[in-house]
Amino acid sequence: MLMNRKIKNPSEFGKVLVILGGHSNEREISLESGRAVIDALQFLGVDTYEWDPAITSLHEILKFKFDRAFIVLHGRGGEDGRIQAILEFLNIPYTGSGVTSSAIAMNKATSKKIFQANNIPTPQAKIIHSLADAIQSSKDLNMPIVLKPIAEGSSLGMTIVTDIKDLDSAAELALSFNGIALAEECIIGDEVTVTILNGEALPSILISTPNIFYDYHAKYQSKDTQYICPSSNDSNLEKVYSEIALNAFRAIGCSGWGRVDFMSDCNEPPKVLEINTVPGMTEKSLVPMAAENYGLNFYDLCWQILETSIKID
Repeated sequence: MLMNRKIKNPSEFGKVLVILGGHSNEREISLESGRAVIDALQFLGVDTYEWDPAITSLHEILKFKFDRAFIVLHGRGGEDGRIQAILEFLNIPYTGSGVTSSAIAMNKATSKKIFQANNIPTPQAKIIHSLADAIQSSKDLNMPIVLKPIAEGSSLGMTIVTDIKDLDSAAELALSFNGIALAEECIIGDEVTVTILNGEALPSILISTPNIFYDYHAKYQSKDTQYICPSSNDSNLEKVYSEIALNAFRAIGCSGWGRVDFMSDCNEPPKVLEINTVPGMTEKSLVPMAAENYGLNFYDLCWQILETSIKID
């Protein structure tokens, strides 16, 4: 059971480095998430320190010889395998998924190919490099379509395009991040997310927003966004979400903890949009919400995520 701690004494974790902030477009959310984690771990008696790579150099931080790291870097640099590779080179254990699985999950096109190869339902999509590609994708996939950067989180740069006249600006926005983007079939229906923690799926969450979709504003600023957990009273549907989420997580090779996001209409099975390997840990974040419904408070959640840095036979 998740409620049973594998590590009983906080001293067994040693000196823990919480990595937050960084240089990505999700820096501010990462700082908020990281500070919430630091407060929780310190309350639990864990010897906790923080490192913001945008402020302090790796050379400076290594002087203190940490025993493990709790990664709360969102977006590029934190979820794409880079910080994981650095920590592995330094032989410092860390929370969550490894180098390869982090990199794959961050790349929406690569992860989608793996979902398709493993018969995991996911929206159809095309890679685009230009407006011409976007126009062709709108014909191949049929309008409306979703345009989004290939490797950003928090719905940054994402647009639902319902009219061809809006395609130019949407493509320009999506491509502005790194010159490559994804055009995806637009599913009109429920937006649902499932947290994975230590090999188990937590209760799903249905997200309801008056916005066109669950964008950055709806995630972090709006007071009108509503969350229903579990997403349905139908135990069979909840089981479907759990099984697909776990299969998607395993297919990418993810481990420890993460979040699987879905879109679902009433006519087809839920479809996986993406996997977040370092989800938000703010007061508005979905992982703490699912954990609370399961019976884990924020302190227990942080403890169990930290335990993912320890290999136990």
